[in-house]
Amino acid sequence: MSIYNPVGKWVRAPHGFERVWIGVALLWCLVLTIAMPYWHFKGQQTSSGEAYTVAPIDFEKRVAKFVETNQVGDRAGTPIVQPAPGSDAYLVGKNWRWYPVLKLKKDVEYRIHISSGDYQHGFSLLPMNMNFHVVPGYDHVITLKPAETGEFSIICNEFCGAGHHLMSGLIIVEE
Repeated sequence: MSIYNPVGKWVRAPHGFERVWIGVALLWCLVLTIAMPYWHFKGQQTSSGEAYTVAPIDFEKRVAKFVETNQVGDRAGTPIVQPAPGSDAYLVGKNWRWYPVLKLKKDVEYRIHISSGDYQHGFSLLPMNMNFHVVPGYDHVITLKPAETGEFSIICNEFCGAGHHLMSGLIIVEE
């Protein structure tokens, strides 16, 4: 069987509502093209993108040293760690949990280093609209200044395996 053109005029220029929908689609593309840089620079919704390469085992050693020098308590077997005000804090996603629990001060700026020790994970801080894709081999640095007190859940929003539904963590903010 050979390929042949259909008989008659089968290709027509867009007309009627087709033209309207094409116009709406093009207009929406322009709106999104403008909105993306706007939200990055003015909307404070997107991280500035500070990240470094690091071997997962080296990052886990940093986390272990951070926990050893800053632990102030324990919650269900997970250490609660309070970094010095304005300092760096470390958080690792591994084996379907975020480790350790961070205890921060309100209105103090911290640099939170986040990485994965095993698979790719998604870091989502609730109820804030903060989402990051966390992959092994990269140290992502988030500058965070808590504006209110309370307990804030961290969940993994990127499917990471059999225990994904259990993967959670916690940030405690106090006066």
